[in-house]
Amino acid sequence: MKNTLVIIFLTLVFLFLPQSVLAIYSPLSADNNLFGIHVTDESDLTDAAKLVNGSTAQWGYVTFVIREDERDHERWQKFFNTLSSLKLIPIVRIATKIEESNWKRPEISEASNWANFLNSLKWPILNRYVIIFNEPNHASEWGGEINPGEYAHILRSYTMAFKSKSDNFFILPAAIDASAQDSKNSTSFISFVEGMILKDNNIFKIIDGWNSHSYPNPGFSGSTQDSGRGTIKSFTWEIEYLSKFGLKKDIPVFITETGWSAETKSENDISENYAKAFLTVWNQSNIIAVTPFILDYANLPFSHFSFKNAVTGKYYKFFETIAGIPKLKGKPLRDNVSIFEQVGTIKENVIKNSIENIAQKLN
Repeated sequence: MKNTLVIIFLTLVFLFLPQSVLAIYSPLSADNNLFGIHVTDESDLTDAAKLVNGSTAQWGYVTFVIREDERDHERWQKFFNTLSSLKLIPIVRIATKIEESNWKRPEISEASNWANFLNSLKWPILNRYVIIFNEPNHASEWGGEINPGEYAHILRSYTMAFKSKSDNFFILPAAIDASAQDSKNSTSFISFVEGMILKDNNIFKIIDGWNSHSYPNPGFSGSTQDSGRGTIKSFTWEIEYLSKFGLKKDIPVFITETGWSAETKSENDISENYAKAFLTVWNQSNIIAVTPFILDYANLPFSHFSFKNAVTGKYYKFFETIAGIPKLKGKPLRDNVSIFEQVGTIKENVIKNSIENIAQKLN
């Protein structure tokens, strides 16, 4: 009888314990606060928490870049510790460094260095969200040239390097600029994707989530009602197109850049657009995070996307608008936290009650 009860107990644990304890888990399976923001500096984090968590929520997202010449363990562990204390989830975009007017082309040999470095850090939650570089369909992002086949090779190589260190790494591809055209300095989304497939026809099957820069184009001034490629709903067009190449239609979506330009929209218009977008467009169940670009950037070329007025030092109206939108209290899985704190209430009660009943019978 005791053996039977033990088997039942272990079966319950197996059924209800998230598989992510051993590897990444689907962020769709837990309560999730999708609000986020793109930041540039450690000093941004306190204000970022006010924006994405508001007064009652927790575990919103922050996207930020780490360059290969910034891999300082002490600096970034301090940064991650602050994220933990503020209950913020990091989305790390790895980058090379600027050479002349371009980002240096990534090298395969750096894959293990990146994997070792990011694996050495204690992350705030179990999933470790990592973006493999940025908009490679622009020549300026790839050493002055465009090479979709090479990006496919880089994406696979870096994914393998990260996964070899920890299954908790959740890999996102570089966002591909959906509004770019075929030209000397850029390649269209379709042309770039097809170039990747020619090199590696299974490349879109190895990623864990989809990363999109769903900007409201043209001119970063589009309506919240626009749909299709080059809009704030661009991610839906992208996934539909890529589904024929093996991308799952229900894949978790991360919109790591979006936003309206103050050069073409008023402060009130931008505020209204963000409210409408979060409440009526970016509320789809497969969206994990939306991190507009950018919290605080005082200089060109990105100052017109900044949430903070560089002249007054105060935040624009849309900061308070987003901060005031009701948000879910995120419950991501974390290390060193009891299982019962991390699973849904129903599952928790089922396991607890079953364990209590089995314990009584064993005694």
